[in-house]
Amino acid sequence: MIKQLLLPLAAVAAFIVLVGIFTQKQSSINLSKYIPVATPTPAQTVTIGNKTIQVEIAKTETERAKGLSGRSSLGTDKGMLFVFDSKQVSPIFWMKDMIIPIDIIWISGDKIVKIDKSVPVPKPNAKDGALPKYSPGRPIDYVLEVSSGFSDTNNIKVGDSVQMQFDLKQT
Repeated sequence: MIKQLLLPLAAVAAFIVLVGIFTQKQSSINLSKYIPVATPTPAQTVTIGNKTIQVEIAKTETERAKGLSGRSSLGTDKGMLFVFDSKQVSPIFWMKDMIIPIDIIWISGDKIVKIDKSVPVPKPNAKDGALPKYSPGRPIDYVLEVSSGFSDTNNIKVGDSVQMQFDLKQT
């Protein structure tokens, strides 16, 4: 009876030892060359003076048309940068479906050329044709939308230099 009990226990113990040895050898194989390692993506930012804004990029016609519509808030140092297919465009913006007021900063090259401050949300049930339209009055390269009051709070004004860091492939 002892043989009948010890023999299966010894077999199980030998099996566990063999699995342990086999697992040990497998774990010593360097799999890092086969498993991709995530690399951090660079921040998408716009810097004006000493103020850096984390931005989402609106680079397609669909993304630009939607913009910040439907957003109930926008972080203090957050914004949306509109990037166009060509430089020196004269876009027209409106506040369709916007529920937060914003500042619209118009950029040509690396300079701010116009700021529409505290652009209000449209009146409830306003028809599209009745919505005010906003434009820079001259060709521009980029548009930055930020929270209403951002420009005044951070002393941002026409003529300020703008530095941008973004990767259109990343967005």
